[in-house]
Amino acid sequence: MASARRLKRVASSQPGFLNVKPSEDVNDSLGLKRKRVNRNKKKNWNKYSDINDVESFLNDVRHQERTTGGLLSEKSDESLFFLDIGEPKKAQQKVPESVEGKTRKGKPSRPLRIDLILQHDSLVQPPKDVLAYQQPNAKKLRRIAQKSEHLAAKGVLPRRLKRLQTRRPVIKGPKKAVTEANNYPDRGYYDIWGQETKDSGDPWYLQQTGKKRVKRPEKLNEKPSVLPAVEVIAPGGSYNPDFFSHQALLKDAHEVEVKKKKAEDKLERQLAVNKDDTATVDTILQEEVEGLVEEDEEETAPVEEDDDAVVGAIASGQKKTERQRKKEKAEKIKGQLRLADRRETDQKQQLFQLRSIKASVKEQEHNTGEKQKLRKANQEAQKSQPRRLGRLKFQPQDMEVQLSDELAGSLRQLKPEGSVLKDRFKSLQKRNLIEPRERAKFKRRLKLKYSEKRAFKAIT
Repeated sequence: MASARRLKRVASSQPGFLNVKPSEDVNDSLGLKRKRVNRNKKKNWNKYSDINDVESFLNDVRHQERTTGGLLSEKSDESLFFLDIGEPKKAQQKVPESVEGKTRKGKPSRPLRIDLILQHDSLVQPPKDVLAYQQPNAKKLRRIAQKSEHLAAKGVLPRRLKRLQTRRPVIKGPKKAVTEANNYPDRGYYDIWGQETKDSGDPWYLQQTGKKRVKRPEKLNEKPSVLPAVEVIAPGGSYNPDFFSHQALLKDAHEVEVKKKKAEDKLERQLAVNKDDTATVDTILQEEVEGLVEEDEEETAPVEEDDDAVVGAIASGQKKTERQRKKEKAEKIKGQLRLADRRETDQKQQLFQLRSIKASVKEQEHNTGEKQKLRKANQEAQKSQPRRLGRLKFQPQDMEVQLSDELAGSLRQLKPEGSVLKDRFKSLQKRNLIEPRERAKFKRRLKLKYSEKRAFKAIT
C-alpha cells in the first residue's frame, strides 16, 4: 500500500501529470446537479456505493494472513526481524550429484517450478470442522446423564441395572470344541447350497413348526441364457480388418437392412387402400337413390310337400306292433354278429400282414425320433434367444459397421461409435436378466402459466 501511494505522489509531481478528481467533484466543478438516489432500495446498493477502501483494506488483511499467518501489528519483533551477523562460513564442497547423466558443478539442486506452484504457500490455518465436534441429541443425552447421576446419589438404580442384578448367574459347563479359524487358507471349501444339514429332530415336527430348511430348487442353479456376458464382435469389426472379413460383415449388415425393408414394404401393402373398395360417383348416386325406385315383386311358387315325408311323419306317429319290435331287434342282433365276424376276419388277415405292419411301425418310430431331435434342437436354439418377459418384444441393437472409406488405419484416427452403457443394457435384456423396456414418456400434470415480467410490463 505504501509503495502504491509513493508511486502516486511521484507521478503527480511530474510536470505533465493531470490530476483528475472523482466524478462527484467533477460534477460539482462543472455546476452539474448531483443525481439523487434512493439508497433504501437494494438495487442501488452496489451501483451507487463506493466500497473500494473497504475492499483494499480486506485484501491487505488477507495478504498479511497468507504470508505471515496473521496481522503484522499483532506479531512480535522476534518473528519479524533477525540479527545479521555476517555471511555464514562456507561448508565443505560436496560431491556433485548427477542429474540425468550430467553433473552440475557448484549449483545446488532446486525443485522444479511446477512443484513450487503446486506447493501450499498459505499460512492461514484450515477452518475448524464444527460438525466433527457435534453429537446428535447431545442436549438430551446430557440431561439423561444428569438425571441418572442425581438418582444414583439418592440410591435409586435404573431398570437396566436392576435386571442385571436379578439375572441368574451363568453356570459354566464344559468348554466347547474350538472351531477352525475362517482365515485359514488351507481349510476345505464349504458349499452353502451343496451340503445339507443333518436335522436331529423329528422330520414331521420340524416341517410342522417351520424349522426345517427348504430345499433349494434346481432351476435356480440354471442360468437364464447360454449367451456370454460379453459377445466378441466379428473380425470385420476391427479398426484395421482384413478385406474378406470386412466384406463378410458388410454382407451381414446388408441382409439385416434388406429384412427390415421387406417388413416395411409388407406393412405398407397391408395398410394400402384398395381402389376397388373406394367410393365413386356412381356408387354414391346408387346409395342415395336406394329404396326410392319401386321394384317388381318376385312371384314365389308354393313349395309342394313330399308325399314320402308326409307318410313317414304319419307312420312315426303310429304305435309299433309287437311283431315290428321283434323284427327290429333281430335285425340289430344280425348286424352285431356280422360286425364281430368282420372284425375277427380282419384280425386273422393281419397275421399275413406282419411284415408290412412291422415296417410301418418302424417307420413311425423313425419319424417320432426325428421329431424329438428336431424339438430338442429347437429348444437348444431357443436358449440362446431372448424370451418374452414383458409386454414389449426385444429389439436387437443395430450393427456398428464402418464402410470401406470410413476405416481408420491406426488407433489414433479411430472414431468411437456406439455407447458402452447401451450395449450393456441390451446385453442384460438379451440374456433374459431384465425385461425389455422403453423410455417413460413425460406427461405434464399442470399446465404452464405464462406471466409477463415486471420490467417488461413497465416498458409496454
